[in-house]
Amino acid sequence: MKTLILGGTREARELAHIASGEPGFDIVSSLAGRVRDPMLPDGAVRVGGFGGVDGLREWLAANRIAVVVDATHPFAGTISANAAAAVADLRLPLVHLRRPSWSAQPGDRWFRVPDLAAAAKTAAELGDRVFLTIGRQGVGAFAGSTRAWFLIRAIDPPDGPLPPQHELLLARGPFTVEDEARLLADRRIDVVVTKDSGGDQTDAKLTAARAAGLPVVMIDRPALPAGGVVVETVAETWKWLCEQRETCG
Repeated sequence: MKTLILGGTREARELAHIASGEPGFDIVSSLAGRVRDPMLPDGAVRVGGFGGVDGLREWLAANRIAVVVDATHPFAGTISANAAAAVADLRLPLVHLRRPSWSAQPGDRWFRVPDLAAAAKTAAELGDRVFLTIGRQGVGAFAGSTRAWFLIRAIDPPDGPLPPQHELLLARGPFTVEDEARLLADRRIDVVVTKDSGGDQTDAKLTAARAAGLPVVMIDRPALPAGGVVVETVAETWKWLCEQRETCG
């Protein structure tokens, strides 16, 4: 069963590892190509965009894909929407693998916002030294913040304009609570801005912020498109795939 995994996440790599070793599955993982040195999954890999819904639909048909797994980042809303539209046209089964959202714990001071613009406005009201940990995309939404100083952490340098007062820290998780606590203290951070990515790769900053009593501006995820099955774990996704093929190793 030829399967396309729209990947780039740890869960996508775990699923590709399982499925690539299972007889009866032909796996192709697709990466957006936005990270310069991505961690590659097992099996066949393609890198780059498809060219919107039409390009993805044509690629799926030309490559005789039978099922699609959307295991992209929770904030990769465009490709998720494109996948839903393309598979609907071709009548292919689709599953969205989304790790659970983060939940506030006792002692957290979270300010949930719907988007980057709201995050920039809220952060400006909460502090003057901002830890901006949203990845490299979307940093431009904070470029107009002339009063605050920003510590911007990302795997690769952001594109577009940056806030006039900033430090760029290039690093890849996972991070420890101890390291995050030290970073917050050393840079005298008074507010943290993050996306609700979920998972345990980058949640140490939330624990460190809670211990320090810092406010956290939490950007909500975009809604998933209608029509696909939604699961939260690799195990659930693998079970779904096996059901599509009516077998499981």
